[in-house]
Amino acid sequence: AEIEALRAAGEGARGADVYVSLEPCCTSGRTGPCTEALVAAGVRRVVVGVRDPNPRHAGRGLRKLRAAGIDVQCGVCRAEAQRLIEPFAMWVTHGRPWITLKLATTLDGAIADRTGRSRWITGAAARAWVDRMRARVDAVMVGGATACHDDPGLIPRGRRKPSAYRVVVDSRGRLPASAKLLCDPWSALSVVATTRNAAERMTSAWTRHGAAVWPLRAKAGRVSLKALTRRMGQEGWLHVLCEGGGALAAALLRERLVDELVVLMAPAVIGGSSAIPAFGEPGWPLRTAPRFKWIEQRQLGQDMLLRLRPEAS
Repeated sequence: AEIEALRAAGEGARGADVYVSLEPCCTSGRTGPCTEALVAAGVRRVVVGVRDPNPRHAGRGLRKLRAAGIDVQCGVCRAEAQRLIEPFAMWVTHGRPWITLKLATTLDGAIADRTGRSRWITGAAARAWVDRMRARVDAVMVGGATACHDDPGLIPRGRRKPSAYRVVVDSRGRLPASAKLLCDPWSALSVVATTRNAAERMTSAWTRHGAAVWPLRAKAGRVSLKALTRRMGQEGWLHVLCEGGGALAAALLRERLVDELVVLMAPAVIGGSSAIPAFGEPGWPLRTAPRFKWIEQRQLGQDMLLRLRPEAS
């Protein structure tokens, strides 16, 4: 980011104050070290929100800037900056992306009725919020059952093409070759994460349309979600939005891979034992049930937006 800003500023950067959320890097990546660029540009002061979360690099960039005679202040708006870099911090320290689990539910926790119908539980304002969320992440992920039943394109409304990769977690190899996200013009942005056994049956059908297939190790007959998130990290993805369904949502929680839970709750009740629950079987005993802390609550049209983070275990 510093490299791009300095290029845009040109000579106007000389003697300037620079404000950054994250400590400028001192290593070469997609560009050269940002610290060297800041020194060469002749900036006067650098104000930093948080140090680099990578323990191998933390503080090195600040020391290089100070050694070059640049005034450095660190820790300004630390909490806000920390929230901004959460996906990057997760990736650099754990090798996986930040996972946001989003569910649209009724008041009684259903994500679909007994026929599997879920369109539309929430209203236009909530759906527009989800579209904006999709536009900010690296990938949107759904379970195989959801992909088969709903046949989603996972393209934000109002956009002509996907803004993120589209991932289907299909342990059994059920996704038909006629699926929308395999047959639209952007199938190269589609990924099918599956088990090695399922991939043998379906790989040619999926790849024929240009989709990528990730054959991953299985856990209890299903795709290992830890293996999947590691592969996502290897791709350089920082933030993944999971949009269900219930089986995938529950599995992510069990593996402690949910970093943020977003519930869009509609003022409606489906009732009955055959409605599809937000989290699949078998559930948890109360004493071991996952618990969360509130981050945000607000109204979107007639629906409620609830943002939560898992409590530290």
